[in-house]
Amino acid sequence: MKGEAVLTSKYSSMAEVIPLDEAVGKVLAHDITEIRPGRFKGAAFKKGHVVREEDLEHLRRLGKENLFVLHIGAGEYHEDDAARLMADALCGDNVIHDGNPAEGKIALKAALRGLLKVEVEALTRFNMIPDVTCAARHNNTVVEKGEIVAGTRAIPLVIRGEFLDRALGVARQEKGIFSVKPFSTPSAGAVITGNEIYYGRIEDKFAPILRKKLKFFDSSLDEIAFCPDERTIIADTIMRFIDKGVRLVLVAGGMSVDPDDVSRMAVKDAGAEDLVYGSPVLPGAMFLYARVRNVPIMGLPACVLFYRATVFDLMLPRVLAGEKITRKDLAEMAHGGLCLNCEKCHYPICPFGK
Repeated sequence: MKGEAVLTSKYSSMAEVIPLDEAVGKVLAHDITEIRPGRFKGAAFKKGHVVREEDLEHLRRLGKENLFVLHIGAGEYHEDDAARLMADALCGDNVIHDGNPAEGKIALKAALRGLLKVEVEALTRFNMIPDVTCAARHNNTVVEKGEIVAGTRAIPLVIRGEFLDRALGVARQEKGIFSVKPFSTPSAGAVITGNEIYYGRIEDKFAPILRKKLKFFDSSLDEIAFCPDERTIIADTIMRFIDKGVRLVLVAGGMSVDPDDVSRMAVKDAGAEDLVYGSPVLPGAMFLYARVRNVPIMGLPACVLFYRATVFDLMLPRVLAGEKITRKDLAEMAHGGLCLNCEKCHYPICPFGK
């Protein structure tokens, strides 16, 4: 029954029955099951496997004299070859893959610990192309070295070259849709404001929280200053920290619109540039970001004391990855920026900030 066609796809590829001896280099159109009583039952050869010379004897032991195979026509690609090409194109800085598809899929992994960046619009355009797919983790996710950040594959066993070329073009235009930015570990300082703390009426709770959150990113809180609610003192303290070599300043407290909350005005007095105040994130509406002499300043509202996850947790990794935060960056946080205040917090395994 040589060369008998049994199925024609919408492409030029065909599944047909051919003698085993003529199957080398052909693509299996279905799984071939092997049963070893009491030891194994499963696929000895999976759909999409390219038959090799050394497979023939094994196939004969399974009783196969003929096989259903796919021909790959001109301008078409096997799913494994397509997956490798797409993975190469999708990987940007610090994203890698091992080149070994599993069931047609290749996993993309972080080459180092850092902040995952996804070109979201380009990823959408990639997935608009027929017969290709790529699924990814959320943009701005903190990832560890070796963690999977995305997976890609061709959907059919054999993909038309025109579709593959379009997908590769989208990814290559971006020089990779996925990248990972490493975190810096700057010397950090905390300017903790409030008359009640400065005069010893209540105990400070900010410093232990800030120290713990910075430690997660291997950064240290090297300077702490307590300031009364006086603009000049707060501004002078910020500038003194920067003069001493502090490369991240956290101003905690005094961020509301109350008349005696002057921290945000003090940041401006210190010579702030690119200052943005207010965010569509709850908790965290009174968040401030600015730069003084190119040193990032983060103004932290009181919610940091009371909630496990706030706008600070969303923005700190981005600042440590070297990003300059803009009004647009904060505005985009509105989608997913509502914490549900769950009885048991599962952050970051939750919708907050996604």
